[in-house]
Amino acid sequence: MTFDERVAALKGEGFTERQAAFLVTVMLHAGVCMVRQYCAFAGIAHGHNAREFLARLVERRIATAYTSAHRRARLYHIHHRRLYTAIGEPHSRFRKPLPVARAIERLMMLDAVLEQPSLPWLATEQDKWTHFMRAFGTALTVEWLPQLRFGTPPDVTVRYFPDRHPIGVVEAGQAYTFLYLATKPSTIDLHAFLQRHADLLRTIPRWTVRVLLPPHLVGARETYLSACQQELGVAIRPLYADELRWWFRARRAQGETRALAAGDVQRCAKAARRFARPRYQALYRSWCMLGDYVIDSVMSPVLANAIERRTGQFECEVLARPYLHLSTLVGTA
Repeated sequence: MTFDERVAALKGEGFTERQAAFLVTVMLHAGVCMVRQYCAFAGIAHGHNAREFLARLVERRIATAYTSAHRRARLYHIHHRRLYTAIGEPHSRFRKPLPVARAIERLMMLDAVLEQPSLPWLATEQDKWTHFMRAFGTALTVEWLPQLRFGTPPDVTVRYFPDRHPIGVVEAGQAYTFLYLATKPSTIDLHAFLQRHADLLRTIPRWTVRVLLPPHLVGARETYLSACQQELGVAIRPLYADELRWWFRARRAQGETRALAAGDVQRCAKAARRFARPRYQALYRSWCMLGDYVIDSVMSPVLANAIERRTGQFECEVLARPYLHLSTLVGTA
């Protein structure tokens, strides 16, 4: 379904077009929202009309309200199955109750989407898969889409676009913005995210990766910028790639409690120190799923060349709004 089709479906549930468009945006990207976000979306002052709209959702049991301990903030969780079914997402995980920390993360992502209201955003796995396969046709193969694999052959389950981070369509088939929300000081999850998206980024003529940093992680800004440069802007040299292949096999053998040859013990210790950085830790996880292909992939200079030409960019944005006051929300589970 398109965004407009989803809005039309919710209008049939008794909402105005503006209300329906806001609800679709919330249900696709977060499942939770606040009054101020509706006001920002609608371009109206924070007042009775906005509070009344969300209060009616609670009265109709479409949403549940959670209030912070000091009652300065209220969060609304949109969970009604009929509405999610109407927009083609009856099994969305956003319907489920969630812990406070996850609710705050979703509010951050929704804020980022609302900051660019004119930009179409791809939210669901199906929306992303359909869009990119149609936009690029034979120039893009399914194997190049971001994915995670579970199980062992022949019983393997593949999930495409496993990250629930929105992708902005700046110009279909030409330019895209990829959002990533940082949640911890370590960058290993960012490396994994970028590695999953590397083949897709190589296919896109112009792209931007925007890392969103919560205020409490402002001190990690340079670390995240450095991680982006290392992952996207530095291709691994063939000599390093050969050593990586050896080390990954040795590491897996150790994990399976298989003994190393006597002459390999020292080499293994040296490789462990050399490849201790988050980039290689994330790469090992990918290698365990996809094999040597992931090492061949990081040898490609395509992304580094794109950054040099500035057709590929990365940036780190510190979110301006405070969120820690929401940590006292009552009732989330």
